[in-house]
Amino acid sequence: MILAQMVSHGQGIAVQQMAIAIGASLVASVVVYVMYHLFYGSRTVGAGVDRSFIIGGPAITALFLGIQSSIPLSLGLLGALSFVRFRTPVKDSAEIGFLLLLIASSIGIATGTYAIVVVLFVVVLAALCVQWFVRNRFSLRRPANIMVSMDKDAYYDRRQDIDGLFRGSFDNLCVRTMSVADGRVSLHYQFRHKGGFDQSDFIRRLNDLTGPGKVEIFSEAL
Repeated sequence: MILAQMVSHGQGIAVQQMAIAIGASLVASVVVYVMYHLFYGSRTVGAGVDRSFIIGGPAITALFLGIQSSIPLSLGLLGALSFVRFRTPVKDSAEIGFLLLLIASSIGIATGTYAIVVVLFVVVLAALCVQWFVRNRFSLRRPANIMVSMDKDAYYDRRQDIDGLFRGSFDNLCVRTMSVADGRVSLHYQFRHKGGFDQSDFIRRLNDLTGPGKVEIFSEAL
């Protein structure tokens, strides 16, 4: 009834057009979701914003379809969206890129510029494929971080051997921070992976060097 009145008064768009737009936005959201998990989901620990992709895309499209016929509604958009809060911060910069891709595609579909959306997805997919190819075929390495906590006495007794193990296992190793508290030494290293790195062997050798003391290792990617 309400939709029929909107169409009859020329204040909205046809129900069929709205259904097509929201359906296309759902398809685009699924594509964004699949791309995220294909290129990033298996090697990142994010905030889980990808779980909102499937619903978020159609919702954004419906929102912009609703405000197209009303300038006051469009001016009040920021006020309406102010109710939305992310309790968990975005932990991976890749999530920001995929959120922007989702929003851009949803707005493009809502405004009827399907060609821009198609071109956007083609360009982004090509860029991600090139990045993936370069990463795996040419071993383009980015800096990684590792934090190690161990007993203070064990570190000072075997400091040279421990430093030698780290420098022999990683390239471009540098100590970012070092702190001593409660009888333990905490070290933050930045490094680049070396070809043929064996994670299990590295952990075993580090445990052997530190003796019976407890060693804690925190790393984004070993």
